[in-house]
Amino acid sequence: MFESRLDPIQSPRQCPALFLTACSSGQGKTTLVAALARYHRRLGRRVRVFKTGPDFLDPMILSRASGAEVAPLDLWMVGEADCRRKLYAAAAEADLILIEGAMGLFDGTPSGADLAETFAIPVAALIDARGMGQTFGALALGLATYRPALRFAGVIANQVASARHAEMIQSGIADSVPYLGAIPRLAGAALPSRHLGLVQAEEIADLEQRLDAAADLIGDTALADLPAPVAFSPALEQTLLPPLLAGQHIAVARDAAFSFIYADNLRLLQAMGAELSFFSPLVDTDISADAVYLPGGYPELHLQTLAANTGIQRALRAHVAAHRPLYAECGGMLYLLECLTDKSGVEAKMAALLPGQGRMQQRLAGLGMQSLATPKGRLRGHSFHHSTMETPLSPHAYAHRQRDGQSGEVFYRHGSLRASYLHLYFPSAPEAAAALFLIDHGL
Repeated sequence: MFESRLDPIQSPRQCPALFLTACSSGQGKTTLVAALARYHRRLGRRVRVFKTGPDFLDPMILSRASGAEVAPLDLWMVGEADCRRKLYAAAAEADLILIEGAMGLFDGTPSGADLAETFAIPVAALIDARGMGQTFGALALGLATYRPALRFAGVIANQVASARHAEMIQSGIADSVPYLGAIPRLAGAALPSRHLGLVQAEEIADLEQRLDAAADLIGDTALADLPAPVAFSPALEQTLLPPLLAGQHIAVARDAAFSFIYADNLRLLQAMGAELSFFSPLVDTDISADAVYLPGGYPELHLQTLAANTGIQRALRAHVAAHRPLYAECGGMLYLLECLTDKSGVEAKMAALLPGQGRMQQRLAGLGMQSLATPKGRLRGHSFHHSTMETPLSPHAYAHRQRDGQSGEVFYRHGSLRASYLHLYFPSAPEAAAALFLIDHGL
């Protein structure tokens, strides 16, 4: 088992911080946070950005905007102690901390409001004002007063059509609600999206221009000023990780088809002694490692390239035939099936390490926080996919949904191969995460 030790007494650290939220998804939060990060970075400030909840795509954009890694914060998946530890570390190196919320301010359990209140971070709410005038003020008042314990910094109007439109919006806002300004409509600052969310940062050829265009809009708002400082306290305990993966070489797939991976997962594997290397199922033709990690991504966008690379498929089959561990998540699991069909009906052969086939759907097929109970601990993570799969394999285990405790995604075990639709957050149960890459360790 893991040991914990009390850290020496440390003083709180002060750092300006802001929690950016909205009344729903699709209001423009990521664009606003990216704009803020780029604006303050251009002024020479060190900006650290966090994203609440499970997300791989938004952090790619926010990392480009801020020039630094963007990590997840979530009271359930990450846990309050690790959230506190992340914020305390960021306060030591940053001039500004920005946190992007997920969905609406009060959505989910725990919600973004719960996170902001836990750490006493002021909240700024973005509202898409298209098709709206003075009614904007009613939404703003509701967000500002629904939970009195929140430090409410104010509201921002997004997608404002004209100066006259901005006047109408401002006239309906109660004097008790701080108004932080209006963001005009600007196509050149918009971020493109697809079925899983935003397009990956590396796929947006003019991303730097879009980020700069968005940042240019900040100067006319109150967001141009640094927010109030927040006192971030240290976590009281530090977990000591034993070297369960010492001497293990883990090859991690990382390319345009397989990019949905938490940096915290990789750091944890290294902290337990693993040596990591990276390979691309799109272009590499061979692999040699003690274990393989195939994260999620967009294999459906690269069907023909993946199908044509028979060399890496043979190498992966040889790896599993040698009884070496292979762990696959979501898109990584789809790649291991016999075939995969995209949304337009195009089918391609895949690696054929798992019996069955996958098919992309027009609608969401799985969504939500889930946990996987193992003999080594309960791993937490989430499910988010637009595909279904058919396989004759019997489930090895079932995850459980966080919202109601009912059975969720299936966890498969096939020889030395483990696979699931789940995107697991390894620090939630380090010993269980290590077991994914070791033979005969209970998973």
